[in-house]
Amino acid sequence: MNKNIIVAIITLALGAGGGYWLASQKPPVTPDGQSAKKDSERKPLFYRNPMNPEVTSPVPAKDNMGMDYIPVFADDGQSANEPAGTVRIDPVTVQNIGVRTALAERKTLTREVQSVGRVDYDEKLITRLHPKTEGWIGKLRVDETGEPVKKGEILLSIYSPQLVSSQEEYLLALNNMKILKSSPFPDIRRGAKNLLRSTRERLELLDVPEHQIRELEKKRKVMKFLHIHSPFDGIVVKIGARDGQYVTPQTQIYMIADLSNVWTYVDVYEYEMPWIKVGDEAHMRLASLPGEIFSGKITYIYPYLNAKTRTIKVRLEFKNPGLKLKPNMFADVNIHASKQVNAVVIPSEAVLRTGSRNAVFVVRGPGRYEPRDVKLGISSGGLVQILAGVKEGEEVVTSAQFLIDSESKLREAAAKMMEVKKPTVADPRPAMDAESKDMKDMKDMDMKGMDMKGMDTNKGEK
Repeated sequence: MNKNIIVAIITLALGAGGGYWLASQKPPVTPDGQSAKKDSERKPLFYRNPMNPEVTSPVPAKDNMGMDYIPVFADDGQSANEPAGTVRIDPVTVQNIGVRTALAERKTLTREVQSVGRVDYDEKLITRLHPKTEGWIGKLRVDETGEPVKKGEILLSIYSPQLVSSQEEYLLALNNMKILKSSPFPDIRRGAKNLLRSTRERLELLDVPEHQIRELEKKRKVMKFLHIHSPFDGIVVKIGARDGQYVTPQTQIYMIADLSNVWTYVDVYEYEMPWIKVGDEAHMRLASLPGEIFSGKITYIYPYLNAKTRTIKVRLEFKNPGLKLKPNMFADVNIHASKQVNAVVIPSEAVLRTGSRNAVFVVRGPGRYEPRDVKLGISSGGLVQILAGVKEGEEVVTSAQFLIDSESKLREAAAKMMEVKKPTVADPRPAMDAESKDMKDMKDMDMKGMDMKGMDTNKGEK
């Protein structure tokens, strides 16, 4: 029994010793996968201060804190065929910092512009009525604002001396035509006919309605009050005169608006302007009319920008059945832009916008990321068009770009330093060991002590 235990112990000891011997034959492995033997065979380009990378030395040295300078080799940073700033990250770090990527794809971009609109009158369907002559209002037949009127409806009657005299002239022309129509002289007949025509045209130009001209021809009696009629169907928006008021051609008697068609104004931000154009369709919803959608289109884009809001005014037209849309209502407007762009796109979050440049990180291989400047186009739905810098099918980083960017800038700086033929020695002092430095400090302290002692002696002699 004791013999078997002794044999087992000897066997285990031999196995452990053999394993240790085999392990001692392999060179130690560095964290980047290269052996220490290879590091010893490589020749450093220069040595870099561990606390300040800008301070370098062509020979091994120590900084003021006694830390060894770090050797920089030719293959540090990136390979010869990789652009400056290319970052290498091990898979564990990639997972820890949450690097996500996406492919650059070719898609058709469309956009729906959303804005808040304000309903207003159609300016082409607004009439401001002014009398053609001076006179006095006889009777207002429509005397309330907001009252609907029909085309041809009598709005008021007016007395005007000029209208009375024009009627008398027309009656004289009628009587003259009746007497001279059988004259044997053609010139006389022609003159009577021209006089009748000119006096009638004068009444028409003064807006005397046709039915009152016919009544004048029939009764041959001057009418004291003549009528003013509505030019179309609409709503009375404003009344500028009342019964018995003296009016002139400058007096606005009525303001009438046709609400069968309305305008809606929306403000569109300048970055959305490349998408829209005249003729694009739009849908409008109002809080006062839940569930109803009104369809219209863009009819005009104003040629100036609001300096305060940085927006451009856009006008849309909508039909107004049942007069449900009322001026000064607010509405939610969705403009369906007809423009479509077939472009190479990437997610918007992949772009690093620094103000002076736009950049992305392109995946060059497992754990390798290349910084690349890009030229951006239009954006829509979380995607941005790439005009230059990234090709279709390339993979870009969409998260943790700021961490990668920091490392990239360090690598790029190191690459620029290695491009220098011979680094400038920023710290020319030879390396001193800790013992010599301590001796110098002690010597300086002794000298100071002797000076202080001499000063005390001299003071005592005085």
